[in-house]
Amino acid sequence: MPDSAAGPGTAAARDAAEEKSAFSHPAVDPDGTAAYGELPDQVVDFYAPRGAGGPGGAAPVVVVLHGGSWRAPYDRRHISPFAGFLAQRGFAVASVEYRRGARGPGGEDAGEPVAGRWPDTFDDVAAAVDALPELVRRHLPGADVRRMVLTGHSAGGHLALWAASRHVLPADAPWRTDRPAPLRGVVALAPIADFEVADQLGVCGGAARQLLGSEKLFAERRPYADPALLLPTGIATTLVQGRADVDVPQAVADAYADAAAKAGEVVGVTLLEDVGHYPLIDPAADACAVVAEEIAQLAW
Repeated sequence: MPDSAAGPGTAAARDAAEEKSAFSHPAVDPDGTAAYGELPDQVVDFYAPRGAGGPGGAAPVVVVLHGGSWRAPYDRRHISPFAGFLAQRGFAVASVEYRRGARGPGGEDAGEPVAGRWPDTFDDVAAAVDALPELVRRHLPGADVRRMVLTGHSAGGHLALWAASRHVLPADAPWRTDRPAPLRGVVALAPIADFEVADQLGVCGGAARQLLGSEKLFAERRPYADPALLLPTGIATTLVQGRADVDVPQAVADAYADAAAKAGEVVGVTLLEDVGHYPLIDPAADACAVVAEEIAQLAW
């Protein structure tokens, strides 16, 4: 039955099957891990390139930012098969960990996990991206830091877009840089790229609103955190989106692309038919190969 005719139960069953497949792969251990700060979550896993993958020369660097609604139970281990897949494709990979949401008012052991920490999540991503050139030179000596692409899935797609937009943050933002990051581009996978639309759709249980701290602070903090308000970046950007995604629906990607167009910037949007949220990071899915090709288009 086509997606347009599929009912909620059919869509939920597809989503569950795709999630099960994506999470069925054993974790892939990195070749090395390095700290970019003093806290346990302030680390980066490195995967050395294992295949040719491109036209020769030093391998490009793909920086991976994992998803999971910015919530504590989801860490970089769940995306390690995807990182390993990219390494097999000839990329040098840096998979970034960052501080995510703690649990409810009772602390780490009570309540439901909230989405992200303000400002800690943003502090960490900014610090990691700033530290990466030197860390890559030290831990992936065969990689070319001049050919760096950011990618991320879902909440990590948001962080990838945000990290590439720090030079257009408000002047009083602590993460603002005075020039664009030296990136070949960004490939954001089903990203939570427009907070207003994501909030209207209740994406990931209202995760965007939780990330910014509260109902009261949502509007106040959006200019510092919402990629749709941080345009144009001048950095090549592609969104990869499954048309059948029920977790972060296509409307979110469309809203970001529309905002970019209004800001005078062209953002590529690759839409995949009959694909939901998780195949984009599932090495067993054809969609994952499409993602690798989109990254290669920018990296090489």
